[in-house]
Amino acid sequence: QVQLVESGGGSVQAGGSLRLSCKAPRNIFSVFSITDMPWYRQPPGKEREFVANIKSDRSIKYADSVKGRFTISRDNSQKKVYLQMNSLKPEDTAIYFCNQVYPDARTYGGQGTQVTVDP
Repeated sequence: QVQLVESGGGSVQAGGSLRLSCKAPRNIFSVFSITDMPWYRQPPGKEREFVANIKSDRSIKYADSVKGRFTISRDNSQKKVYLQMNSLKPEDTAIYFCNQVYPDARTYGGQGTQVTVDP
């Protein structure tokens, strides 16, 4: 069964913006709020890499490659996490995945959403 659903991907020109969403439809609010919600991406032909994480306490960490351009946020009432991506570059082209990490380290993921940035 689907644990997480990502959306918002697409094709944009370099310098453009996209907002990705990740929803945990099976969670109830109290469960979602105690989980950490990281985003990862997998560029074509490369390994999956960390992008950003927002913890249950709302502390945030970004990969150096996206600092100052991407913003991660969460809405626990909607059971969603967002990734606002500005000033996109061709090297941001990847499949973007969100994960959900429980306090006991159980981790779930989604199917991913494709982001393509044209030069």
